[in-house]
Amino acid sequence: MENLLQEFTELSNKMLKGYETLKSIEDVDIATSPKTEVYSEDKLRLFKYDRGAPATVKTPVLIVYALVNTYKMLDLQEDRSYIRNLLDAGMDIYLIDWGFPTASDRYLTIDDYVNGYIDHCVDHIRQAHGVEKVNILSICQGGTLSLIYTALHQAKVKNLVTHVTPVDFSTNDGLLFRWSKDMDFDALVEGNRGLIPGDFLNQGFDMLKPMMKVQKQQSLSNSINDKDKLLNFLRMEKWISESPDQAGECFRQFMKDLYQENKLVKGQLEVGGHKVSLKTITCPLLNIYATEDHLVPPAATIPLNDHVGSKDKELYSFKGGHIGVFVGGKSQKELAPAVSAWIKKRDK
Repeated sequence: MENLLQEFTELSNKMLKGYETLKSIEDVDIATSPKTEVYSEDKLRLFKYDRGAPATVKTPVLIVYALVNTYKMLDLQEDRSYIRNLLDAGMDIYLIDWGFPTASDRYLTIDDYVNGYIDHCVDHIRQAHGVEKVNILSICQGGTLSLIYTALHQAKVKNLVTHVTPVDFSTNDGLLFRWSKDMDFDALVEGNRGLIPGDFLNQGFDMLKPMMKVQKQQSLSNSINDKDKLLNFLRMEKWISESPDQAGECFRQFMKDLYQENKLVKGQLEVGGHKVSLKTITCPLLNIYATEDHLVPPAATIPLNDHVGSKDKELYSFKGGHIGVFVGGKSQKELAPAVSAWIKKRDK
């Protein structure tokens, strides 16, 4: 009884201190790197990150993030910001914010995103800088869209960097890839009136790794009395909570044509009336995969290098998980400098 009473007292004191810590936090800020909106179209906004000095890398970089979640994970906080690392390396950085689709966007297709939005952003940057080509740095699903874009618009892309990007969807290494093969995506899209809820997708991601919630609770408990650690935890949770809905037609096509039929690596994918062949990609390629990725397993990413037509192509193995690629301490010290060095070497 004495031990139980002592543990209860310690827990009560800990929770009381945690409450005081929470009270002292007025707001949780993420994505604080200064930036300026330079172009907009429908829900999309194109940002250019502000620089204190002129860029030393002459070719600007366009970041293409996934349609799932938001780009803010790339700029989570000042000391864990992939974007700040790229800026410090001397680059002009542009980023697409896809915004939050509504019912009016339900009929947007892959063609609209690739040959419409991405191409218009690329053209804006080309005109602003007076260059023929841009560098594209892409993440996850945004990498898949960027591969499709580059295959159809190779003349506009100088270098392509893909991070944890699904390409070969035939693998069964991840639960997401197994589940997707048997799901009725037509019924899912129609049942949600053409707009796939972001909360639905997040619940699905949680099911891929159910013990993650327990680990989160432990992390919260361990950080409740430390304001800095607690803020780290809350920033990540805020990013996760800001999950946009998905345009139904694009989601339907992406899941059926890629996850279920693997048309991209087979050379059977058609976008905007044109067949997409990865062999038409001839620019330098840096393909980055995460060894412990449960969302996009290495088996879905590594084969990319065998399918493109590029002679200058490199495969980069990052020891970590899907999110750790961007927010982990190792990412800031190792990966961001490696990507910057790779781009600089080809900035001719």
